[in-house]
Amino acid sequence: MTGSINVLGLSAYYHDSAATLLVDGDIVAAAQEERFTRKKHDAAFPKNAIQYCLDEAGLKLEDIHYITFYDKPLVKFERLLETYLAFAPRGFRSFVLAIPVWLKEKLFLKVTLKRELSSLSGLGQEQLPPLLFHEHHGSHAASAFFASPYRRAAVLCLDGVGEWATSSVWLGDGNTLAPQWEIQFPHSLGLLYSAFTYYTGFRVNSGEYKLMGLAPYGEPRFVELIKTHLIDIKPDGTFRLNMRYFNYATGLTMTNRRFDTLFGGAPRQPEAELTQREMDIAASIQVVTEEIVLKLAATIYAELDVDHLCLAGGVALNCVANGRLEREGPFKSIWIQPAAGDAGGALGAALATWHEYLDKPRNAQNAADIMKGAYLGKSFNQVEVEHYLASVDAPFQRLNDADLLPEVAQALALGNVVGWFSGRMEFGPRALGARSIIGDARSPIMQSAMNLKIKNRESFRPFAPAIKAEAVSDWFNTTSDSPYMLKVATVREEHCDTMSDEQEALFGLEKLNVCRSKIPAITHVDFSARLQTVHADTNPRFYDLLCAFEDITNCPILINTSFNVRGEPIVCTPEDAYRCFMRTEMDVLVLENALLVKEQQPVWDHDDAWKEEFQLD
Repeated sequence: MTGSINVLGLSAYYHDSAATLLVDGDIVAAAQEERFTRKKHDAAFPKNAIQYCLDEAGLKLEDIHYITFYDKPLVKFERLLETYLAFAPRGFRSFVLAIPVWLKEKLFLKVTLKRELSSLSGLGQEQLPPLLFHEHHGSHAASAFFASPYRRAAVLCLDGVGEWATSSVWLGDGNTLAPQWEIQFPHSLGLLYSAFTYYTGFRVNSGEYKLMGLAPYGEPRFVELIKTHLIDIKPDGTFRLNMRYFNYATGLTMTNRRFDTLFGGAPRQPEAELTQREMDIAASIQVVTEEIVLKLAATIYAELDVDHLCLAGGVALNCVANGRLEREGPFKSIWIQPAAGDAGGALGAALATWHEYLDKPRNAQNAADIMKGAYLGKSFNQVEVEHYLASVDAPFQRLNDADLLPEVAQALALGNVVGWFSGRMEFGPRALGARSIIGDARSPIMQSAMNLKIKNRESFRPFAPAIKAEAVSDWFNTTSDSPYMLKVATVREEHCDTMSDEQEALFGLEKLNVCRSKIPAITHVDFSARLQTVHADTNPRFYDLLCAFEDITNCPILINTSFNVRGEPIVCTPEDAYRCFMRTEMDVLVLENALLVKEQQPVWDHDDAWKEEFQLD
């Protein structure tokens, strides 16, 4: 055993399995299982993520003192049974389908986890570290507050459902988190948003961000319909859903025929043409979501009398709502856990064990968080990069940063799309300049080119700007940091183009190809952008690239999107990156200090069965 106290946090078996390792309270490593298995949102036992965390710290499983799982399966099973009894005989089919899985895997999760951990480590089950279980929303709250910069703060967790809670409020103070109140299943803001995700033809638990991106193309003409029939919103922001319109508590779909009748038709089929109806529905549910979040924040501020707010849970990834909360809400500042979904629950479970179970103090200074920019994943050195490139006969130049960064900046300024692979992989759903595809934000064609030729995704999807942190207020209507790409702000008026009457009159996707600013590739149709502020202390290399690009163009902004194609997780290894580079129309690839140009590469004649797998998500 080492002299340090080592805590391993796990999430698994629902979606976005992950592992996190703390050494004396310091986050040493964190990663999602999907990055290693290449299965998007992989829910399997995170054996690869665990092994990575141990390897990163030079530890074995016998060196771990505590392993903590991010929720309590027995309480979740209790909710399943009580829900069935409350809605019986409706839901019998879904109940029959769910029970075998629970009896085989989830109900006896402690046994399952011990078996998997023994298989991974070679240890006998009696030799394994103590196995703890933390409550689901407690894990979310811990991931938000204990990782935040605040000594004292309110915490709001909003997701689909944990054991029972769908919304919960906590008061964080020092190394303690005190629960205040919660809203329970089936009344869920996350599931309401997911119901509209399903109804508009996107996949639940992965397509909610598409719904958010679609919203600015529509008019919120269904808001009153939603508030009259689907949800009763109280003045304090608490709410109740009218379950007569929803099927998720008992059935195999999110909505039912009453819902179809209310909105004038059946759900859109995946990949079918998007109509103005879907755009207006997206705009409407986004407005309702923002109203609830703002009202809840006002209530929490009045009740708890604190200056700061932390957010976690899947709804906390709604960066449009976050932007409004920061601009219009009562708190001096907000902080959002970058891995706000279930993957972050692994981190929260570990932090809760360290601070609450072991009663270890925090050193929060209301200045910087402890997330290390979310660069907590696996990295590869130059030797490993070049070993792989040699194995596929890929020609490259090895350049030091002093030569490489100006070269890449010049390629970007000339309109090239660059795959950027540098340092430790990000933890959470956003690429933040470690596993990114980057381009020139000034280009009027870059948004559509990236969507259609490289990402293989819907044309309406916006891209995010990565901007030097100190320049953000020169280009956007905000002065705050947004290092994790979780807040939206609008482009400053002096950088925006004046719309003609004809352009103002455009509807729906007709708006797509209108240049709106000097940085059109990252300016959404409502003049907004999902910001990433890049900081020299957390990602100096990406920051230096922005500086090199600014030296050439007088613009400190690049498009930053995740290094993957549609339906595929963000790349992890040099092999993943090169394969993605060769299968798309990217022009340049940077693998650490190796520079690769597409036109110099050999013909890619590997099996292309991936296309069938990765075209739909």
